Amino acid sequence: MDDTNGPGSRDGSEPEERQDLAAARRELVNALRERLDVSERTLSAIEAVPRHEFVPESRRPRAYADRPLPIGHDQTISAPHMVAMMTDLLDPDRGDRILEVGTGCGYHAAVIAELVEPGNVFSAEYVPELAADARDRLARLGYDVTVRAGDGREAFCDEAPFDAAFLTCAPSGDVPEPIVEQVRTGGRVVAPVDDGGFLDRGGQRLVRLTVREDGVDREDHGGVRFVPMQ
Repeated sequence: MDDTNGPGSRDGSEPEERQDLAAARRELVNALRERLDVSERTLSAIEAVPRHEFVPESRRPRAYADRPLPIGHDQTISAPHMVAMMTDLLDPDRGDRILEVGTGCGYHAAVIAELVEPGNVFSAEYVPELAADARDRLARLGYDVTVRAGDGREAFCDEAPFDAAFLTCAPSGDVPEPIVEQVRTGGRVVAPVDDGGFLDRGGQRLVRLTVREDGVDREDHGGVRFVPMQ
């Protein structure tokens, strides 16, 4: 997104507080740059999004710690390093249309929105209250993201096909076929999956699928921990 006033100008903080928050965000991004092998494009998107606007007021002092934080309804905002990793694996091009399953507070959708054209992120949230809050928050911050409450397997069937999709909740067994079917041939799906031993490693694994005409190519990107998909 075009942010002519620079990272942090989306939030409504007082100037001194905004400067402190922007400095904390830069420190976070610098730490991620040293720790992760991700693109500068991804890191710029992380730096552009005011994460403190997506966490409860009581959690704001920890907004730029690299850790997940509770957002209510037994859900969390993902740790920044995980958002950066998943965003880099998704590798969205500017014109791509992206499906997100699990809006939560809207933070990850905002990061992706920084990398694609306005109106090209479609996000489904199972909890109606979270969907409503995220919709309002994203609009207030200037992000053109379409948020719908409902089952992510079917909430945006009318908008398919997508160039890529990602899940911020872990389905059991594998990525649900109805989601994969909404991604075009050559497109990507990034998701945590609770494989139950499917990959002979147990627990949740972060996977990237590349959709082919005759199936999918699968990559394993390590162990993760996400809330279960409902």
